[in-house]
Amino acid sequence: MSTKTRQARPARKSMIIIGAGLGGLSTGCYAQMNGYDTQIFEMHEIPGGCCTSWDRGDYTLDCCISWLLGSGPGNEMHQIWLELGALQGKQVRHFDVFNIVRGRDGRKVYFYSDPDRLQRHLMDLSPADAKHIRDFCDGLRRFIKAMAVYPFLKPVGLMNTWERTRMMASFAPYFNVVRKSITKLMADYSQKFQDPLLREAFNFILYEKHPNFPVLPNYFQMASHAMLSAGVPEGGSLGLSRSMEARYRRLNGKVTYNAKVDEIIVENDTAVGVRLTDGREFRADIVVSAADGETTMMRFLKGRYLNEEYRRLYTEVINEPMMTFPGYFIVFLGLKRDFPEGEPCTTHLITEEEAAKLPGIRHPSINVQFRSRHYPELAPEGTSIVYATYFCDIEPWRELSEGPEQEDRERKGEVLHTLPTRRGRDYQTAKRKARDAIVELLEQRYPGIKRAIKVRDVSTPLTQVRYTGNRDGTVLGWQPFVEGGEMLEDLVKKYGPGMPGLANFYQSGVWATTGGLIRAAAAGRHVVQFVCKDDGKTFHAEIDDTLPPPEHIVVPVGPDMPPVFEDATYKWASGWRGNGAAQDDDEVEPDEELVPGAVV
Repeated sequence: MSTKTRQARPARKSMIIIGAGLGGLSTGCYAQMNGYDTQIFEMHEIPGGCCTSWDRGDYTLDCCISWLLGSGPGNEMHQIWLELGALQGKQVRHFDVFNIVRGRDGRKVYFYSDPDRLQRHLMDLSPADAKHIRDFCDGLRRFIKAMAVYPFLKPVGLMNTWERTRMMASFAPYFNVVRKSITKLMADYSQKFQDPLLREAFNFILYEKHPNFPVLPNYFQMASHAMLSAGVPEGGSLGLSRSMEARYRRLNGKVTYNAKVDEIIVENDTAVGVRLTDGREFRADIVVSAADGETTMMRFLKGRYLNEEYRRLYTEVINEPMMTFPGYFIVFLGLKRDFPEGEPCTTHLITEEEAAKLPGIRHPSINVQFRSRHYPELAPEGTSIVYATYFCDIEPWRELSEGPEQEDRERKGEVLHTLPTRRGRDYQTAKRKARDAIVELLEQRYPGIKRAIKVRDVSTPLTQVRYTGNRDGTVLGWQPFVEGGEMLEDLVKKYGPGMPGLANFYQSGVWATTGGLIRAAAAGRHVVQFVCKDDGKTFHAEIDDTLPPPEHIVVPVGPDMPPVFEDATYKWASGWRGNGAAQDDDEVEPDEELVPGAVV
C-alpha cells in the first residue's frame, strides 16, 4: 500500500467493485460483512465470469469446475467457501480417481489420490519402477498431512511475527517434502520412470501438461483430492456463482449487470469511481478491480501508476511465452443416451498427426470428461454430456478471425456487451474441422458416440475473450512458478493489492494472485483484510448458516475398489449413476458462435 493510502483520511464507507466473477463476488461479500456499502458492475448478464455454464436445448453445458479445491472440510479453503455460502444446501461429489491417462496403445494409468491404491496400481503397471513409485507415493502421503496446516485465511503480508512463526513451525515437519517437490520440475521427475507410459503420463496428472510446474502442485491437488476436498458441487459452475451472488445479496450488496466499465476515475492520485461505456459515472470511497489485469492497468487506469516494477510486469513480462495460462478449445456434445463406459475424466494422449488437425494445441493430448457424471442434474435422464478440451494458443484463431473480439450490440432495446460476433468463413470452417477431428478421436475410443450426438457446441479462446475480456482467452491469469506469477506475488507482498501512488484502489481476483477458483475467492477475503487494516478496523467474517451444510458422497471410478463405507460426513455412492435409459431424438446443430451464459 502506498504512503498516500496509509495517511489519515476520512472514514471510507462505499466501494465499487468491477466484475462479478468469483473474485468480485467474494470481495463484495467480505466487504459487506465488514460494514462497507458495495456495488458490483458486471458487463455480462449473469455472475461468475469464467465460472459459468449455458443451456443448449435440454442440456446445460458446464465449462469450468472439474474439481473445486476446498469442497470438503479439514482445511482453511473449505471455510472460505462456507463463509461465501457457495456449498451450503448442495451435494458435493468426490471421485475416487483424480484423473486417468490413456496412452496411445490403449493402456491406462489411474491416478488414485489414495497413495496406497496408487502405489499398488502403479506397481502392477511397472514393477521395474518400484523405487520411484514408492518415492512419489511417500511424498504424497506426507503432503496429505501438510494440507491441514496450509494457510488460506490470511495473507502472509498481513501476518505479524507470531503468526508467521507459528505458520513456519506448523510446516516444519513437512519441510523436506515441500522443498524437494518445489525444486524439481515434473517434466524432469517423470523421466526417472522406465515404463514409457508412466514417463509421459505423470506430466498429465493435472489433465494438461504444464512444462513449468514442479512436482508440488501435483501433490497439492492430489492431496486435496485424497482428503475429499477437491470434489464438484451440485449445480455446477454457474450454480456455485449463483450461490455466491445470493449470499452477496443477502448481505445487502448491489450488482448491476450489462454495465461495462471503460475507465477508473482518478482525481488527485485517488480512485474516486468508474465511468461506464455508456458515459454514466458512479462514485465511491474505494474502487476494486476484479477484472482482467491487463485491462485494469492499461485501459481502466491508462497505464498510469505503473512504477518501474509494474511497468516491466505489464509491458514486458506479460508478453513473454507461458507467463499466463492459455485458453481452451472446447467441444461439448450432448448425447442421446448414456455411455456407462465413459469415465468422469480421462486425458487421451494422441499422435502428432492427430494433434496437427487441432489449431493452437499446446501438447498432443485431449482431456475428455463425461460431464454428466459430475453433474447428472445438468442433462436429461438417460443422456450424457461430453466435455472435450485442449490447452490452446489464441494466435491461430486470431489469424483466422475477421470480426472484432468484442462489440456492444443492442438486443430488444438493451445494449449487451457479450453477444457473438461474426468472425468470418475461415474461422468457422476451422472450428468445424477441429470439432469433427475431436469427434473422430472420440469415436475411436467410445464407439457409437457419433450416432448418439444430439447437440454440439464449440468454444475457442476468442469466445472466452468475448464474454470475459480476459487477455488471450486465459481462464486463470498469471501462471505460478514462472517469472510473471512470482513477480506478481512479490509485488503484492511489497505494496499490498493496490498500486503505488494511487490511493483508494485495490485489485482482486485471479490477477491479484496465482491459481484457480479458491485463489480468486481467497483474494476477495484478503483484499478486504487489507482494506480493513488501512481503515484501522478489525476484519470480521462468518459462515453462512442460511442453508444446511453440504452433503458429501464418494463416487467410485477405478477398477481397484476400496471397502464400502459410510459415516456422518461422507457416503459411498456404490451404485451412483448420473444417467438412465436412452432416448431417441433428432440432432440439433447450434448457431454460429453461440453465447455462453446468454440463456440459462
